[in-house]
Amino acid sequence: MLMALVRAFRGPTVFDRVQAVNMMGTKTVLLIAVSGFLTGRPEWLDLAILYALMNFIGMLALLRFSRFGSLAGEGEDQS
Repeated sequence: MLMALVRAFRGPTVFDRVQAVNMMGTKTVLLIAVSGFLTGRPEWLDLAILYALMNFIGMLALLRFSRFGSLAGEGEDQS
């Protein structure tokens, strides 16, 4: 995770940074799920699934913002 954090800060392109942040989110989901399994708390799996969904939606929003410059959409008029 440390190398992903370094890549997120130093990445030469936006997509390198996005991929590094997405990888950190995925590893966090895995950490939550495994911790829930090891501590005998299966309700943490729901938390991990929720975090994975938030990570996915956040990445889609970030990629859309980096592509179009806004989250409103490509063809919408701002008048």
